[in-house]
Amino acid sequence: MPYLVRENLFIGNIGDAAEILQSGSAEITHILSVLSSASISFFSEWRNGLMIPTKEIKKVYVGGSHGTTKDDNLGDRSRSPLSPEKLLYSLEYAGRDLKLVRMAVPLRDTENEDLLDYLEVCLDFIDQSRKEGSILVHCFAGVSRSAAIVTAYLMRTEHLSQEDALDSLRQSCESVYPNDGFLEQFKMFEEMGFKVDHSSPIYKRFRLKILGENYNSGLGIDSSKLGADPGIPIETEVERAPKVGNNCIHTYRCKKCRRVVALPEHVVDHIPGEGETSFEWHKWRSGNPFSKPNESECSSIFIEPLRWMKAVEEGALEGKLSCVHCEARLGFFNWSGIQCSCGSWITPVFQLHKSRVDISPV
Repeated sequence: MPYLVRENLFIGNIGDAAEILQSGSAEITHILSVLSSASISFFSEWRNGLMIPTKEIKKVYVGGSHGTTKDDNLGDRSRSPLSPEKLLYSLEYAGRDLKLVRMAVPLRDTENEDLLDYLEVCLDFIDQSRKEGSILVHCFAGVSRSAAIVTAYLMRTEHLSQEDALDSLRQSCESVYPNDGFLEQFKMFEEMGFKVDHSSPIYKRFRLKILGENYNSGLGIDSSKLGADPGIPIETEVERAPKVGNNCIHTYRCKKCRRVVALPEHVVDHIPGEGETSFEWHKWRSGNPFSKPNESECSSIFIEPLRWMKAVEEGALEGKLSCVHCEARLGFFNWSGIQCSCGSWITPVFQLHKSRVDISPV
């Protein structure tokens, strides 16, 4: 039986959802399914003989390193920097008489699952559903994924810390416990002001961490998950870059051929001198050897992986980063990480040497 968390907001498991989809409910009008499969057939496979009428409203696919979405009805999704086959959510009428509105989000209950990229659409759907009726948020067991979504919803709407939001949820349903990976992402969500800010260094470091974990676990890197190439002349990020005051946003260009290779939004900041220093003995510094390095010592710019990086696309562990236009060497990448000249260890790393690029206005 679903648990009431707030007015018009329930949490439950797949059995609760199946019962409502099959028999209807006088109370619940919307369902948010957070399962490994977005397909309604998941229910019938779980409970033999279960028949659930459905009528698709739309499917939305994640598009771009900044969370842009593409509607299934819009046709061409070829410009999406993430795979056009990566479903963000599906929306459908479901259940007896097709009176229920169901959003299905494909999310696994694993510690390296990227909850943040699905969070905003889920929380917005809960908000809208509570205005129109009542909503059940469920996963398979009603313990981790559904609890993660509802916890984040309480954090955003009531400005609660992760701990307070989870404690509040447990007053309604004692058995909930989001996995440790989700708990870590709650901290980032709170630090970003209860929103998913794709331009935040917090988010950028997290996204690189997820990509690195996927690579190192043998899943490889789908080239469509690389960030957009800012040097493509048609509808480029450069052309759409905003102006700040009387100055244009600057770009990073290949010093040899002037091709744009990165924008400020692609840069992943690091704290100079912090991190692993296991190779420090290789370095020689003049002056006081105990003095802390500063940012001026960084000889490189570190960015997120982009589509022009052919060696990365081919799946190598490490290699040179060369300009796709003139083939001049620009830097280096390594999924296991390397040490910056300032002493900070960066993992994974996509490095542009400052001596190989120019910084210029758009």
